[in-house]
Formats: sequence, C-alpha cells, structure tokens
Amino acid sequence: MEKAFAEVNSDADTPRELKAMSAFVSATAAVLLHLPLESDLAFEPGNLMLLPPGLRFFSCYVQAHYAYLQGKYERSIGNVEMALAFQPRVYPIPTIYLRLVAVMDYVALKESEKAKKQMLLAWELARPDGLIEAFGEHHGLLGGVLEATLKKDWSKEFRQIIAITYRFPSGRRQIPNPDTGHDVADNLTTTEFAIAMLAARGWTNQEISRHMEISVNTVKFHMGMVIRKLGIEQKKDLKKYMLQ
Repeated sequence: MEKAFAEVNSDADTPRELKAMSAFVSATAAVLLHLPLESDLAFEPGNLMLLPPGLRFFSCYVQAHYAYLQGKYERSIGNVEMALAFQPRVYPIPTIYLRLVAVMDYVALKESEKAKKQMLLAWELARPDGLIEAFGEHHGLLGGVLEATLKKDWSKEFRQIIAITYRFPSGRRQIPNPDTGHDVADNLTTTEFAIAMLAARGWTNQEISRHMEISVNTVKFHMGMVIRKLGIEQKKDLKKYMLQ
C-alpha cells in the first residue's frame, strides 16, 4: 500500500483525480485496518472535491473516524456535522457511517442521549432498505447503544445485525489493540463486549445500567462472565483487550 501510494503521488503525469483517489484509499485502509497513515492528503479540501460525491462524503466519515481514534471527539463530531450540513443531497451509506461515528464520539464523551439520537437517525435512514451492515461492523465501538435503542422494538433486525457482528472475530476484532499490543477479545458475546468496552473506559456499573437500559445486576452478571473469560482479576486490565 505504501509503495503504491508513493508511486502514484510522485509521478507528475498522474492525473490529480487519481492522486486524490489514491490518498482516499490509503486513508481508508489506515483508519479501518489500524495501519499507519501514510498521508493526510485525503483530508485536504482540494482533494476531497476531486472525488465523486458519494466517495467524498465517505471520505468525510474516514476523517471523522480518524479524529475519533486520536481521541479528538469534539473535532470528530464537528467533521460529521459539517459533512452532513453540506451534502447536496442525502447519500444513504456515507450518512449512516457518519452518524455511527457520531454515536461513537458521544459514547466516548458519556453523552448517552445524544448518542442514542444519532443511532436512531442512522437507523431511520437504514431500515427501509435493510442497510444494516454498517451497524454490525461498528458494533464493538458503539458502546451498547444498539442494545439500548434497537433490541426491543426491532428485535428481528437487531438479531440480523448481531449475526453480522459475530462474523467479525475473524477480521477486525482480531486486530491487536494499538496501544497495548494485546489481541482484542473475540470470545465475548456482543453484550459482554459492549459492557466491557464501557467498563474499560471507566464507566461505573450504574452508568452502564442507565446507558444500556438494563439492571445493575445484569451488568454485574455480564462483567463476571467477562472477567472469567478473559482470565483477568480487575477491571483496569480490561483495556488490554478492548478496541480503541
């Protein structure tokens, strides 16, 4: 990837549109596969405008996700809001991805109601055409918001999303935690994983209970299962096995 990107961008005869596309592919691979970002050219306004409209707004999602991974949650939310405000028309898939990264940001900021609002806006757009793949792909980062918003009223669709999520252990959830080098836990149920993610970020059992709309005893039960499955002794060790 690095060599191909360098070759395309070093050639003076390469059309600008192709260079912009190369930068987009490189940035997308870096963000979604946790690879080093070779260049942030994909995030430059001039390059964004050279992409086809649908990819342009997906690139905005990549930029917002990159800010999220850096812990710059407010900036990420700003990127999402700016992209959505300037869409000439609604592009369903990029819009769903943008709203899901906003969910991730608001969970990181412990703003549960805003996270749930973004989830329902994404779901309103996705549900009519069954565009559920993004929800399954992002489950581990959505911090229990799927369970809190969709499980009760859209149980069939929720089960379909979870089925997508369970196909991910052979892919993204086996990527090592970039901070600790440990493999991300892939032996937890989706509910256990969501609770463990929140606990790893310092959420109390009571906060998790309110956020996921389940009882404190249910949280404690799942936490007990997580601790046994991971073979750890205390909550602070959870960070080693969770996604960033």
